[in-house]
Amino acid sequence: MPPGGETVGRNGFRFVSLLLASLSLSFATPLAADEFRSPSLTALRVDWRAALDQLRTEINNRPQVAGDFIFVPRRSVPRFDPRAMPALVQLNAVSSQLFTGIARSPVPVLLPFDAAAYLEAQRSGTQTPLALPRYQADFNPADMFDAGPAGYSATFSLEPGAGDGMPSRTFARRVEVQITGSALVYDIADPAGGRGEPVKPLATIYPDLRKFIREGYVRYAFTRFGAAYVVSIQCLDSVAKPRRLACKEAYPVAERFLKALHVAGGQRTRQLMDVASDPIDRPAARSADFSYRPSGDIIPNTGYRKQGGHPDPMAYAQIRFPLEKAPAFVHSQSYAKRDKDDRPTAYPWRDNFCESRSFEVWQCGGGYGHQGEDIRAADCPSPGDGREPCDPRQRGVVAVRDAMVIRASKDQAATLEVNSRTEHIRFRYMHMNPQALNADGVLNGRIVTEGEKIGVISNYLDHPAGTSMHLHFDVQLFTRDGWIWVSPYATLVSAYERLIRARGREVGPEIASTPQPVAHTLTEDVIKPDLREGSSGEEN
Repeated sequence: MPPGGETVGRNGFRFVSLLLASLSLSFATPLAADEFRSPSLTALRVDWRAALDQLRTEINNRPQVAGDFIFVPRRSVPRFDPRAMPALVQLNAVSSQLFTGIARSPVPVLLPFDAAAYLEAQRSGTQTPLALPRYQADFNPADMFDAGPAGYSATFSLEPGAGDGMPSRTFARRVEVQITGSALVYDIADPAGGRGEPVKPLATIYPDLRKFIREGYVRYAFTRFGAAYVVSIQCLDSVAKPRRLACKEAYPVAERFLKALHVAGGQRTRQLMDVASDPIDRPAARSADFSYRPSGDIIPNTGYRKQGGHPDPMAYAQIRFPLEKAPAFVHSQSYAKRDKDDRPTAYPWRDNFCESRSFEVWQCGGGYGHQGEDIRAADCPSPGDGREPCDPRQRGVVAVRDAMVIRASKDQAATLEVNSRTEHIRFRYMHMNPQALNADGVLNGRIVTEGEKIGVISNYLDHPAGTSMHLHFDVQLFTRDGWIWVSPYATLVSAYERLIRARGREVGPEIASTPQPVAHTLTEDVIKPDLREGSSGEEN
């Protein structure tokens, strides 16, 4: 039976049905040219009995650590007793001291945290705060832990020189390791999905573990207790650079992390339901102004090696538009025709998801693209006639949904994660000033509400004035390959229609001349014609 149990089994019928649906939704329900659909998701059946059996074995049979000595607790030391209190209640009570909300996860939370040993040491009086790293295989939590109805995400770090038994290598900066476990996976047509190679040293622990490099990360995907898990480290599929880890250097860190994983918490909940793909509702009234070109219709010859875009009719979530006010414009910031003030501020909108960049995006032809869409606010109107004053440096950016923030203090990108019974999705905002985000408290763990102002449009790209004044917005879905970038274009069109309370008009393509990059484009921002296959760019 394929991973995931009966949700993809039963004589293969359901598996084939989902596969056909993900490859071509038009087989089931043909769409009009300008219609959008919601995504479909598969709910995995979690085997909590297997998880609890493993937990009982770990707690009742584990020798304990006190100082530098290993000992077996005396009979007088309280032992784990599932008859006295449910296993998960005891476990969550301990783990929630370190990982807030861990009991909200419907899948077993696997973390590099030996909660069983920690629990026994706490009860026997041998545990102290200074000994905590001993129970985490030298990995430190990085202030990002999100557990909710779909699953959980967490980030840990390994400091330079840390980790007994690690290869004799050095890395100048700490290595961040991400893990996500989910009972929901998105069904998407994915040209690179399911690839990877086995990891023989870990095959006994994780029989279906596969390792692969994708979209700037080395990823280890596996199924445990029926749920889908992915461990990932951002890296370069090439030689190491001063500020970036080579993927070969990341392998031993990831494998140490995998060996250290234990069931640390979670809660048995009502089985999640599959989510079907349906046409989405759109305003009945028609806008007199708003028009947009079709999804995938990028400016000709601006894709990787002059390839075209990626038509995608999916509105992946019903969101609030990310800019505070209309009008706003989705346009290329690298190739678009501009007005006399060098601003692409006009309808119709145009998709730029697959414009040529040095970033891996396997939804785009050749595997490279932009990862998201560039959005520009309208110019401030001329003063007078009672118009509201407008500061072009204070155009508001808002939360598209109720969500948890994922952002370290040095990041110029802020990510919002939605974790519900019907969604496991991320929205990333880029080019806002990090100092301003810090001052506003837009940091790991903050909960924001839909429509809440979280910043202003800026031009930050590693330094002030590093790019043009715009917002980069992208969408990532959790799949069996981890968090995958998908086109947000139809999602933004749909959100904008709700903002202006009117339906836009799709306009067809026309022949255009070969564009040239505009003057503000950075040399590292657009792929050079002679870029070789297989190289990986940094996150934009």
